[in-house]
Amino acid sequence: MPEKRKKYDREFRDGAVRIVEETGKSIAQVARDLGVNEGTLGNWVNRARAEREGSGELTPDDAAELKRLRDEVAELRMERDVLKRSVVLWVKEATK
Repeated sequence: MPEKRKKYDREFRDGAVRIVEETGKSIAQVARDLGVNEGTLGNWVNRARAEREGSGELTPDDAAELKRLRDEVAELRMERDVLKRSVVLWVKEATK
């Protein structure tokens, strides 16, 4: 006979996640205290954290800025390397 799953309302799930985050107790401890499966509570906590951090996808503006910044970093690294080489050459000439 298949196991019947319990349904938890949104308020209960949010409260359980809040307990984990605010008390600093482990997910396992809070799950035992509330009578919820540890994996289930872990999923709720992970989902809540992911929602707070966003979907992880870049907006078109973010993608354009990221490309611009990467190009700028590449140019600055190239300039740095050129300057390093010139200093080495300058020091060699100065010590002759």
